[in-house]
Parts: sequence; C-alpha cells; structure tokens
Amino acid sequence: MKDKFFAYIQNLQDKITSKLEETDGAVKFRQDIWERPEGGGGRTRVLENGAVFEKAGVNISGVHGKLPESMQQLFKVEEADFFACGISLVIHPKNPMVPTVHANWRYFEMYDSNGTIIDQWFGGGQDLTPYYLFEEDATHFHRICKTVCDQHDPEFYRKFKKQCDGYFWNTHRNEARGIGGLFFDYCKAENGKTMQQWFDFVTAVGNSFLDAYVPIVERRKDLPYLEPNRNWQEIRRGRYVEFNLVHDKGTLFGLKTNGRIESILMSLPPHVQWVYDHHPESGSEEEKLIQVLANPQDWV
Repeated sequence: MKDKFFAYIQNLQDKITSKLEETDGAVKFRQDIWERPEGGGGRTRVLENGAVFEKAGVNISGVHGKLPESMQQLFKVEEADFFACGISLVIHPKNPMVPTVHANWRYFEMYDSNGTIIDQWFGGGQDLTPYYLFEEDATHFHRICKTVCDQHDPEFYRKFKKQCDGYFWNTHRNEARGIGGLFFDYCKAENGKTMQQWFDFVTAVGNSFLDAYVPIVERRKDLPYLEPNRNWQEIRRGRYVEFNLVHDKGTLFGLKTNGRIESILMSLPPHVQWVYDHHPESGSEEEKLIQVLANPQDWV
C-alpha cells in the first residue's frame, strides 16, 4: 500500500504542477530534492511571483524511522517505527478575487519491533479560503467535493464537510479559516471499509482537485481590484498564518519529526499584514465574508 500510494502522489504532483504552470503562464516551479537524516526525504516544488499565483507550493514526502517520543505520546504507543508519505499544497493567488486553496492527502504506517504493521491509515482533504465571497465559487468547490464523496459513500460528504468546518476553525478568533471543503483522518480498515477502499476514495479526491479549483481561478484571475482589496487580502492572510502556526497538525508533525523547514513553511504567504483591532466597514463585501466565516454554511 505504501509503495502504491507514494507512486500515486508522485504522479499527482506532476499533474498539478503542470496545470498550475499552464494556468499562470509566466513562471515555472522551482524544484528541490531533499533528504531527511533519520530516513526518507521529499520533492518540494514552489512557484513564486507569477502572473496569477503569487506563491504556490506543491510538496511530496516519504519519511520513515523511529517514531519521536512526542509522537508516541500523541498516538499513545510505546517505542515504534513509522512510515509516512503525502502530498501537500497551498496556492496563494495574486488577485484578491481569487481564493487561496489548500489540499493534503497522506498515508501513515506504524510498526512493532519485528517490522509488522500495527496500524495504518489515510487522511487528507481540501479547503477553500476566499477573500471576497462569490457564492457561485463556493457552490462549485463543494459540489465537486460532494460528487466524489457520493461515488464512495453517501455519508462521506456530510461527515467530512462537518469535520472540515470543525478542524479549520481559528478558536482564538472564533471564526473559520475559510469556507471549508473536506477533512478526514485516521481512515482505517474498520466499519466495513478496507484499506483498498480508502485508497480508492483518497485518490479520487486527489484527482478531483484541479476540477474543483482551476475553474474558479479562470473566472476570477482577471477581475479588477484596488489597493484596499489587496490590503484586505493581506489582513486575511494573517489569519491563515495564525491557523497554520497555532493549530495545524501537519505543521506540528513536520516540526516534531525533523522535517525540512522550508517545505513545512512553504504554506506561508509572501505578503501579509496584521492590523491592530481591524474591523471591516458595516455592509461591505468584506463584512459579508466575516459573517459567513463566523457561521459555516451548507453550499450544496
């Protein structure tokens, strides 16, 4: 399973970066191959200062070795070995009318002292973070999510949409990071689902990503905007940074397992603002977004 999924994420990285380069039309991804001293490594690809994308990172990694003590406590296990692989991406557009997007699909195995698998699971999801709310875009993104979920289990979309709304919640701000999507974790061979069925589902979600996001980019990338719109985008990016550094489990896992810092923090936008006690004007499009973020909605 680990070899099959690692081959999948390598191919998916190629597919996604090729399409993003085509959509941007101005710059290409820079690639770095890196190794982790304790075992494994990855392939980081980052695009910066493009015509459409201010920064886009699409990373894959496959790491293995002794499970760090901090992670043993998290998983409530004694000394164990692990293997983890996944693809993670964050895309920060230049135009404030285009939403930021994040996605991640991953696989994890844990072994006893004899090398026998004692636990394994899939996780991942995708979520959209707009700066200006276009309901058509929100509906499109969630419809793609629901369609792929419905092909595997009629309960998946409702369940994983709810988990996404709960996970990407900035508790210290009492608001959502964005308008959600899907979030699933610890997807194991239980409750009638096999690991092969989870593999089929997770790869189907990964394959749907470009259909969920690129049409939105194409609709919004050439819309006009002014400096106040850009300021608002950078203020909201500050909330994005706060979530990734305060709450995100993926960031924590990378730091706890001695991952490559540049790859872990590639999710951070290049231009961001923190404005003291900022509140949008009453009745503005900016306030409309805040109202939605305070009360997650059903989009399909």
